[in-house]
Amino acid sequence: MIELLPRLILSIGLLVIGWGVYRLLTAFLLMKSTRNGAGLESFISGKPGILYFTMEGCLPCKTTQRPVLESLVEELGAKIQVIEVDVVAQPEIADRWGVISVPTTIILDPSGAPRHFNHGVTLAGTLLHQLNQDGYLPAASFSGD
Repeated sequence: MIELLPRLILSIGLLVIGWGVYRLLTAFLLMKSTRNGAGLESFISGKPGILYFTMEGCLPCKTTQRPVLESLVEELGAKIQVIEVDVVAQPEIADRWGVISVPTTIILDPSGAPRHFNHGVTLAGTLLHQLNQDGYLPAASFSGD
């Protein structure tokens, strides 16, 4: 039993360090992307958006992330915009935003500034929570997720 205690402490320490590194990386990517605006040529100022990085061969993008984004657009209509960037066709944009994997979604405030950086598949409830958390949408209920 005593032999397990150091291993448990080490495991918890590694988890805390990993979580801290993830938070620092996310903060760095948000700070870096705040300065560029690349890929936002079609962004309509005045309403929040989701910048969605994908590529043709990405199975989770096709089977999970895209349907989630489509359901959000269907539910929220003109209150939200989704800007899709193919990382193969536009690698310079993905590089400037610090995208390291697909799918990646970035919540944009109504001025186009990034507020939340999501690596991997992000469910509708999380995206909606991020939009509501910052007050970009009126209180809304979302039936999907």
